[in-house]
Amino acid sequence: MTEFTMGATVTTSYDDTVARVRELLAEAGFGVLTEIDLQATLHAKLGVQTAPRVILGACRPQLAHQALLSDPRLATVLPCNVVVSAEADGRTRVEIFDPAVMVSFSDDPEVAAVAADARNRLAGALASLAEAN
Repeated sequence: MTEFTMGATVTTSYDDTVARVRELLAEAGFGVLTEIDLQATLHAKLGVQTAPRVILGACRPQLAHQALLSDPRLATVLPCNVVVSAEADGRTRVEIFDPAVMVSFSDDPEVAAVAADARNRLAGALASLAEAN
């Protein structure tokens, strides 16, 4: 199976990790456009109990604009999803959609450049998260 995410597991609490991920995304130039509380949504819609999990829709407008100029269909994979999940052992897992996967959707060299920039920024945020742990 092809890898399509970048991730890190940390020993900090879920709430602290969500807050730190937001800070690191901002430092990398990304804003959070959307937030989906999966735990609350699945409970409300299906009545099931799950561990805390949130999807943050992260976007760096400059990169999104460049990508869309190159191939408007890339809007289907924007924003970049960042998932923070509480794990049973008290750890927290962070998974980020790997922007490098966008290259498989388009042959445009500009898309490759945008994907590389986004990937470097997000990988740096993940590395900072893991280092602090």
